[in-house]
Amino acid sequence: MPAVVAPAVGLRYTGTMAAAASVRDIRLDLFRGLALWFIFLDHIPTNIVSWLTVRNYGFSDATEIFVYISGYTAVIAYSRMMEREGWIRAAARIYRRVWQLYVAHILLFVAFSAQIAFVSISRDMPALIEEMQLLGLGENPYRAILEAALLKFRPVNLDVLPLYIVLLAAFPLVLPAVVRWPLAVVAVSICLYAVTCHYNWSLPAYPDEKVWYFNPMAWQVVFHVGAACAVLGPRLAWLDRFRWPLTVLAAAFLVFSAFIALSWHYNPMERLIPAWVSRQIYPIDKTNIDVLRFLHFLAVAWVVRLLVPIDAPLLKWPIWQPLRRCGEASLLIFCIGTFLALSGQVIVSQHEDSILSQIVVSIAGIAIMSLAAYVAAWFKAGETARAPRVAKAVE
Repeated sequence: MPAVVAPAVGLRYTGTMAAAASVRDIRLDLFRGLALWFIFLDHIPTNIVSWLTVRNYGFSDATEIFVYISGYTAVIAYSRMMEREGWIRAAARIYRRVWQLYVAHILLFVAFSAQIAFVSISRDMPALIEEMQLLGLGENPYRAILEAALLKFRPVNLDVLPLYIVLLAAFPLVLPAVVRWPLAVVAVSICLYAVTCHYNWSLPAYPDEKVWYFNPMAWQVVFHVGAACAVLGPRLAWLDRFRWPLTVLAAAFLVFSAFIALSWHYNPMERLIPAWVSRQIYPIDKTNIDVLRFLHFLAVAWVVRLLVPIDAPLLKWPIWQPLRRCGEASLLIFCIGTFLALSGQVIVSQHEDSILSQIVVSIAGIAIMSLAAYVAAWFKAGETARAPRVAKAVE
């Protein structure tokens, strides 16, 4: 992600163009970093530390957080550029970022596949290749390489970046509309989401019987709602007139979803759920982001907005700085977290899934991700400091 300078109250308008306020909303980097930590923890099977993530207490998980913040920050970054330099320059910058993401995904695919092959051979774990859905690479390598280049073939845990690439690739067409008519964009986005779910539209994947794990035609609703919220800003304050009923509804839904999610792990709780409720809510689809997942995320976002306002003193506590640093270097941290999750899975399996190994691997992985984020921030600070000196020397 590019550097994020978020407005305190969203984007205001002068004419038809957006202008960002000068206050940095550090919640964006903080919660994006938290989402990356959660993704890492959730990708380690049978990890007891993953009970600290949102996945086990509701219908949505860290993916919704990441996609929503990506839409929010995209508007902040590129609407200001569009206002200063025009749509063509902003679109060119967006596609440059899309290319960076694409190259990162291809490199990650190659390196991650090599890691899986190495672990499978060195640890005598042939089942790992099938578990990580890489059999197609051995059965038809030339076709698999082509499909990987088309974003249709990828091992497990490499689905988020292709989703983000597609959403951002379409964003130049959405950007002029969302800064002018954010509510209309949300309406169209919801309609596309509803039609996609109703007709079960999907993007084909490889092998041929598969589809994209995160369907962009459905997940775009989270991205565009985030973008619209960045634009609407202070106009969303009218919802505060209904703060108490909305909070009660959100809390009740969160309790309900937590009970359902916990019932997946504890049979006594599952037996308490009436059969007619089960018939109504299942299956809770992640590929097309089931409406219960979407509503759960909105409920979480509403509660977080109330509990953690932009000027909350706790946001500046030093203890949160590693999260913020990880959020600032989201692409790097996602790639590192993907490698660490597989490494952690292997280490935990070698120790017979012991709780101690799960805890040690989780803490070590987060520490490595945080260290990498600090190193990235150090390099970035050095480049920023050198830029004025270089420009002056050239003059």
